[in-house]
Amino acid sequence: MTILYNNIIDLRKELNQHNYSYYVLDNPIISDEEFDFKLKKLEELENKYKVENPNIDKSFFELSPTKRVGGEINKSFKQVEHKYPMLSLSNTYSIEEIEEFVQRTKESLNTEEELEWVCELKYDGVAVSLNYKDGKLVQALTRGNGVVGDDITDNVKTIKSIPLELFGDQYPNEFEIRGEIIFPNKGFEEFNKQRIEQGEEPLANPRNAASGSVKLLDPKETAKRKLDCVLYFILSEDSVFNKETHYKRLQKAKTWGFNIPSFIGICKSIEDIKEFIEYWDKERFNLGFNIDGIVVKLNDSNLWSRLGSTAKSPRWTTAYKFKAERKETKLISVEYQVGRTGVITPVANLEPVPLGGTIVRRASLHNADIMENLDIRIGDYVYVEKGGEIIPKIIEVNLEKRDKNSQKLEYITHCPQCNTLLTKEEAEAGHYCPNYNHCPTQILGRFQHFISKKAMNIDSLGAERIKYLLDHKLISDFADLYTIKEEELIGLGNIIESEKKSTIQEKGASNIIQAVLSSKAIPFERVLYGLGIRYVGEVVAKKLVKHYKNIDNIINANFLELTQVDEIGEKIAQSIIDYFTNSENINLINKLKSQGIKFEIEETFSTNKLEGLSFVVSGSFENYSREGLKKTIEDNSGKILSGVSSKVDYLVAGDKMGPEKKRKAEKLGVKIISEQEFNSMIN
Repeated sequence: MTILYNNIIDLRKELNQHNYSYYVLDNPIISDEEFDFKLKKLEELENKYKVENPNIDKSFFELSPTKRVGGEINKSFKQVEHKYPMLSLSNTYSIEEIEEFVQRTKESLNTEEELEWVCELKYDGVAVSLNYKDGKLVQALTRGNGVVGDDITDNVKTIKSIPLELFGDQYPNEFEIRGEIIFPNKGFEEFNKQRIEQGEEPLANPRNAASGSVKLLDPKETAKRKLDCVLYFILSEDSVFNKETHYKRLQKAKTWGFNIPSFIGICKSIEDIKEFIEYWDKERFNLGFNIDGIVVKLNDSNLWSRLGSTAKSPRWTTAYKFKAERKETKLISVEYQVGRTGVITPVANLEPVPLGGTIVRRASLHNADIMENLDIRIGDYVYVEKGGEIIPKIIEVNLEKRDKNSQKLEYITHCPQCNTLLTKEEAEAGHYCPNYNHCPTQILGRFQHFISKKAMNIDSLGAERIKYLLDHKLISDFADLYTIKEEELIGLGNIIESEKKSTIQEKGASNIIQAVLSSKAIPFERVLYGLGIRYVGEVVAKKLVKHYKNIDNIINANFLELTQVDEIGEKIAQSIIDYFTNSENINLINKLKSQGIKFEIEETFSTNKLEGLSFVVSGSFENYSREGLKKTIEDNSGKILSGVSSKVDYLVAGDKMGPEKKRKAEKLGVKIISEQEFNSMIN
């Protein structure tokens, strides 16, 4: 081996050790700057080695620490069958049922002796299965339906607490280790802050964010999110390793480089289990990440096979789930927020109270009906509850502490931003401001929606910069974005003296103009969604575009015609009619048309590539709706059948495909293909 090769291997080992010390042991040996310097050095050495050895197998680079920043974009996620099914856990909110579980296990094993249990935290994230061969990570799968999961290996490689290569050599040749990918609270809060600044909706909770992050098509985007992974279960066919208890297996795995939590208890009685549960029910909010319960496992893994499993869950383990925490605090005031569609949301301002690991100062009151039912009053002591969501809610008033002179709250009658009289439809719970075109908060909210990633994706503009443009009267509607000149943006900043001074620099101005121009290529369904028509979300926009083909057909559709479209009910139809009967909205669309924005569908051309072939579609897909995939098959002269039979040529399998269809297809010899394989057939 060359000196260059040896230098690469040595530097990789050093960086892997630093990763382990930092992300698993929480005991960094070198500074972030030193680590970044060494990582850059490794990247330079690998690039040099690639030039000197152009025929080198790409697998040489796949496990390098330099891969942590993300690789090539995935077109779709391959469906892979789990070697061992990923069953779910039975669970309970009752300590008594935990006692019954322990007793039932003893009876099943025909013993009166106390069994040894391992108690672990139940992490609130996304389940993952990691497969290792000869000490190297070879595959990572999601749970999927428990039988088949998505291959997310490229994304998982970006998570720094997951070892790409193991330390030592005392591990089985092949094994699977399972755990949970989580989004720690600090990183999640930073991520949501960025989304809000970019005009995007914040994600509801760290679990949803983690789940979405591992399914991003671009691993580089996953790498930007500060995900972590905790591991808690090992499966192997190594007979020597399998003789170890569950706890000893985990401790061995820790020496190989895995992030095995230290929050594990060995319990020899139901009293020990209760004590562990009670302790973490109080301390869970100090962890820096979310847990929703405690997992109780029989430590002696040799007894697991005797107990077996039900169709859904193993009999040797169960989970205790925590109830949502509630705290009492005082209501200081109520303010009213205006959304981009004019919906009014009352928000309670509270005396600060620690809840769920954060200091809670505000809680949602949702609407007038809920305020009426609570009979909430200024100065009341209220009980606040926080589940997995961002905004806590008030669930009850402590009437015993109510001031006898307190006054019943009257819901506002006029918009707090523009003073327009509020309206309330009979079928709706909330009030809203009808001043759609001139309410300043609605205008700002609609601009944020229009530039968001799922709409026009003008990522160089955020809420702050949109506010600059509105304050300086450079824009009044969406079309104005397409007439702004670069020189108008340079030096632009806030006009409120009390706010921190911030201005747009030359590079920022150039990026904004480029992003605005690029948005002209956005397809019609995203443009329609971006207009911000009340009740017209992504799915409804796609349905309308598929049915009507262009904006003029939608504008001219009457109420009855709209309700004939799939998933368009009377409420949505009326909202669409209201939007397009407003002359200001029609003027806006005409202005956008003149700027080259797409307001018609790009028709696909039919082919005969699938002529004579029959298909069944099952599951959900990355780049198609199920109906969209069926249409694509028909556009290419294929035939859609409703069920698997001997007449079917292909079963196109998506995520969460029914296991019965899969079994039947295999029995009949029907070829099962992935979304990616289907795309290869038509492209």
